[in-house]
Amino acid sequence: MSNSLSNPSVDSLVAHRQQFPALVGKQYFNYGGQGPMAQATLEAIFQAHRQIQAVGPFSGAANQWISAEAAQTRAAIASELNTTADTIALTEDVTVGCNIPLWGLAWHAGDHILLSDCEHPGVIAAVQEICRRFGVTYSTCPLLETVNGGDPAAVVAQHLQPNTRLLVISHIFWNTGQVLPLSAIVAACSDRPQPVLTLVDAAQSVGSLPLDLPALGVDFYAFTGHKWWCGAAGLGGLYIRPEAMAQMAPTFIGWRGIATDAAANPTGWKPNAQRYEVATSNYPLLAGLRTAIAHQTEWGTAAQRYQRLVDLSQRLWSQLQELPEICPVRQTPPDSGLVSFWVLENGQPSPAWHKRLVDELETQGVFLRTLQAPNCVRACTHYLTLESEVDELVESLKTTLQRGLS
Repeated sequence: MSNSLSNPSVDSLVAHRQQFPALVGKQYFNYGGQGPMAQATLEAIFQAHRQIQAVGPFSGAANQWISAEAAQTRAAIASELNTTADTIALTEDVTVGCNIPLWGLAWHAGDHILLSDCEHPGVIAAVQEICRRFGVTYSTCPLLETVNGGDPAAVVAQHLQPNTRLLVISHIFWNTGQVLPLSAIVAACSDRPQPVLTLVDAAQSVGSLPLDLPALGVDFYAFTGHKWWCGAAGLGGLYIRPEAMAQMAPTFIGWRGIATDAAANPTGWKPNAQRYEVATSNYPLLAGLRTAIAHQTEWGTAAQRYQRLVDLSQRLWSQLQELPEICPVRQTPPDSGLVSFWVLENGQPSPAWHKRLVDELETQGVFLRTLQAPNCVRACTHYLTLESEVDELVESLKTTLQRGLS
């Protein structure tokens, strides 16, 4: 990344990342699982707890303060996604966000759901249960094979059926790191006599990609704050395209989603995405997520942060190809911060070595993770990652594997 006046410098990044206690004395490459929190984020959460206790946990003052906190957080999220606050429902995580439209749509026997072959097991399980209960069918389209070339939008279009009502797909695949051409995929779903709704698992895209959700045209976009945004676990959100809201009833019913003016809202629900919120939550996390987002914006633009994490992932990917014991899952340069690779034993991927390697490196303060499908090791680079950390990771891999495989 250039250190010109228009771009923040790596020197400024060193000072910026010193505010993350979890990065001290570690080489952290698990942002796709959970991001570390900055000290300012931790303090915002603690201060919010103190504020609630100071005014009385269950009081009019506390309720007014919590409502204001929620409104500010929806607005902060919406600003990052280039949408409006009324399209954002606050949730606990991506899985909850995906379940809201999955269970909120009015399914009929004979309907069809299309998934990619790289979706998270939690989402797959929800789709399977819907099929069992409502006589719905589902199938998968082979997008894993496009990781090294191909047209994902064309593959999706080929696998849509006349009775397909919903496409469930990730923006960035959690296992291969592939960034899908979401606009083209949405266009393929829309350009049909009966348009297909799109539900996007955004676990790996929010906080890493520059985003404009209205421009993408997606119907439902489920995300979390605890991965690439580096917020606390337990707070995420769901974007609902306004035109799609009429097709989706609330999955859970609670006081946060109920309209107080029944005459103006005969359905009994709030007129915006808040209708999909339920009841009491861990409200201090709201301040934490806003602070985490604000802290990110102190270093570069969304585009500059994305470019940096891609530069770093490509640096890692290039160096991994020089190690004879390792084969990257992708044979083309990564376009996200996720880099997956196999450890080879006798020329073949070794699941046993994958676990052994991850466990051994953790004892050295180097944090990676194993995946099951495909069975491999995954490392994640963030804009917070340093070039020296990437180089040291490769050296640690080389040393550990040569010692173990020799």
